[in-house]
Amino acid sequence: MPLDKKIIKKIYNIAGKKSVLTDKEDLYCYGFDSKEGPFFPDLIFFPENTDEISKLLELATSERFFVIPRGAGTGTTGGCVAVKGGVVVSMSRMNRILEINKEDFYAVVEPGVFTGDLQKEVSKYGLMYPPDPASSEFCTIGGNLGECAGGPKAVKYGVTRDYVMGLEAVLPTGEIINTGVKTVKGVVGYDFTRLLVGSEGTLGIITKATLKLLPAPESVETMVSFFSSMEDAAKTVSEIIKNGIIPRVLEYMDNLSIECVRSDIGFNIPDNAKALLIIESDGKKIFIKDQIIEIGRICNLNGSLSFTIADSESLKNKIWEIRKSLSSSLFKFGPDKINEDIAVPRSRLPNVVKKINELEKRTKLKMVSFGHAGDGNIHFNIILDKSDEKMLKKSELCVKELFEYVIEQGGTLSGEHGIGISKKPYIDIELDLVQRNLMRRVKNAFDPSHIMNPGKIL
Repeated sequence: MPLDKKIIKKIYNIAGKKSVLTDKEDLYCYGFDSKEGPFFPDLIFFPENTDEISKLLELATSERFFVIPRGAGTGTTGGCVAVKGGVVVSMSRMNRILEINKEDFYAVVEPGVFTGDLQKEVSKYGLMYPPDPASSEFCTIGGNLGECAGGPKAVKYGVTRDYVMGLEAVLPTGEIINTGVKTVKGVVGYDFTRLLVGSEGTLGIITKATLKLLPAPESVETMVSFFSSMEDAAKTVSEIIKNGIIPRVLEYMDNLSIECVRSDIGFNIPDNAKALLIIESDGKKIFIKDQIIEIGRICNLNGSLSFTIADSESLKNKIWEIRKSLSSSLFKFGPDKINEDIAVPRSRLPNVVKKINELEKRTKLKMVSFGHAGDGNIHFNIILDKSDEKMLKKSELCVKELFEYVIEQGGTLSGEHGIGISKKPYIDIELDLVQRNLMRRVKNAFDPSHIMNPGKIL
């Protein structure tokens, strides 16, 4: 049911008309993330502080209207769209870096801060914030927290939740809570911090985050190796880790991915290349030198066609520009795509690669895979025309079959993209009824009126 004029007037009273958009054109712009939409909200609200959010949520619980938190809208599972209408809360005005603590290695930020901006700012102090999603230049910390974003460096450094020391959040009742500590250790009570991270805005709205920082490495070296098959590349990933080497990045691209960017890569590609590994090591220069030699040896033993060390910052930047733009570049092969981010234990990566190859041959669908091979996180894409109902149905059945295989292999349906609305139909493949019911009880405890981000996850 659309918001009535009395409720809209009460929302105006919270922060003034300057903080509200209701025109149809504006509502349309906020009806999408990077994949799902359009879903029209009734109103867009731009808070400037925690108190305004508290008042809005208190009103929402009282008047029973829905509230949907939103970062930059770069998600791929529909986590920030208003599937049942309501108020989209854009965190874009809460975008300050409040503190960078150089003594205890943490930063305090508001959710609207761009991830890339935080990374650049802390680097001025010789520090690093490791979570690095492909959209880091235009995604926000709040969105990263909601989805528990990862990125290429996760193989060595972990994902967003591993860097969240504490949160300020507003509950659906309007109550404000502060979770976590600024110490290395802390085990008092339940860990609400980790519960909120990855909850996709279904339990409350995060308004401030205390994030762990690390010393920046002395040196970073980037390598690229080509292989004649994905199986050889996958085996190489396992062998590198088995040999006690933990690169900060172990990315892979399959044959179609390579063809997509062939003209953009700044060095020669072997004619029979069917797979590519991007490998990055960081740390003390003296240790990296030995790592590069050993990584090159392992690549060659596993059939590497060529092994290149990036010899300039411009080439390193070019490699990463190509990798980070790959997902959007795939549209040159077709008007639509289904994009999933399955993850399996590293040792099972060759099995999943074989499964994808078998599905492609059997279904005749165009499939592309790339991603974070070092932590077993595969970005699996089917290129299609969604207006072709037969092709779409075949693609959906293919996704379900792959999901079931991934669970058999000890994996998960989502490594870093969340569940949102697009993966919700498949959640019972991974979570049994006991777990789903427990999640519903947690949801009820936080949000008894069910106003927060409806239609997501459960």
